[in-house]
Amino acid sequence: MQSEDFQLPRSRAANERLHALIPGGAHTYAKGDDQYPEDLAPVISHGRGAHVWDVDGNRYIEYGSGLRSVSLGHAHPRVTEAVRREIDRGSNFVRPSLVEVEAAERFLATVPTAEMVKFAKNGSDATTAAVRLARAATGRPRVALCADHPFFSTDDWFIGTTPMSAGIPATTNELTVAFPYGDLAATEELLTRYRDEIACLILEPATHTEPPPGYLAGLRELADRHGCVLIFDEMITGFRWSEAGAQGLYGVVPDLSTFGKALGNGFAVSALAGRRALMERGGLRHSGDRVFLLSTTHGAETHSLAAAMAVQSVYTEEGVTARLHALGERLAAGVRDAAAGMGVGEHVVVRGRASNLVFATLDENGQPSQEYRTLFLRRLLAGGVLAPSFVVSSALSEADIDHTVDVVAQACAVYRKALDAADPSPWVGGRPVKPVFRRLV
Repeated sequence: MQSEDFQLPRSRAANERLHALIPGGAHTYAKGDDQYPEDLAPVISHGRGAHVWDVDGNRYIEYGSGLRSVSLGHAHPRVTEAVRREIDRGSNFVRPSLVEVEAAERFLATVPTAEMVKFAKNGSDATTAAVRLARAATGRPRVALCADHPFFSTDDWFIGTTPMSAGIPATTNELTVAFPYGDLAATEELLTRYRDEIACLILEPATHTEPPPGYLAGLRELADRHGCVLIFDEMITGFRWSEAGAQGLYGVVPDLSTFGKALGNGFAVSALAGRRALMERGGLRHSGDRVFLLSTTHGAETHSLAAAMAVQSVYTEEGVTARLHALGERLAAGVRDAAAGMGVGEHVVVRGRASNLVFATLDENGQPSQEYRTLFLRRLLAGGVLAPSFVVSSALSEADIDHTVDVVAQACAVYRKALDAADPSPWVGGRPVKPVFRRLV
């Protein structure tokens, strides 16, 4: 645990260097120092298991590792050994390697609802390829995305719908429409309003709430009836809900689905998977117009595919999904008890599936508050807990969870003081943290 008034001078200097050379000071906006209290954004030196160390020498229990990608913990031995073996054999060639078909076979055995798969390096490329394929297959221009889900792609068809839409033509934005999660009637109304114009419905099959009974099956029926493609974005739900994702857990088969994040345990690999009749349109064994589906120089780097195969082996052999749920349930119960014990149970709120927990920080009026989030994060950091969310990795120990709950209790004691004063500013320590998607800096 750090001291109560701990400082991060080396991290602060490193952040200045980052901003001088990299727009935003990070290669992912969600990792930006604006997401953390002022001057308390650690720059990471290294990680092992569920712990990371910053350049100032502080150790933290880490949650949401690698934006949910490192679900087995940092430097997992089976994954790193598989990667080392392939690196010694070369990583990229002028023709496919045998590792590519072995990785495809392993993935399709893990996600048996899909018939073909193509690998890429990031989620945005996979989701955009799915959208392009849906448009090609249907001959329709519009994309319908779930309005309640925060992120699908860095590409124009999605980013144009966010407050950070600068640089995207209005004509592109007009081709994307939105439907609310869990509301089949509203989705059918949208499909009827844009009859024969919507190429696909794209959504995360589950997020912080379970899908209402019959909802996913209802979407499947709507997509079939209106002739559009159903796409599940399983970047988060893949492996965390089940090894086969939410589609495997809930038993509803999409036409296309995209996986990433946990698939590589931090190594860059994503996947577009789906029905053969659709996927083959991006191949060479059909008679129709060719679809430029996915074609990336580094899409089949051997070491990333080896990492993916190792991850799948660990998940299935060691019951990782069940462990993530058990750890998350222990953490959620502990945080809720700690918050309630300090009288802030209605203000520090844990939400989501046990394997994918997030928290909300609410003010004295029960409204989401960036100021109270800042206060909360400051106390967590001071206690040696790096937690933009409470998303667990399987490397966490029960002792890690218990320590986290103790730190949360201390943070909630300060939270109570701020609520009593109806003013968190004395405990914020500078500008509040900011939402990722905002129009102005």
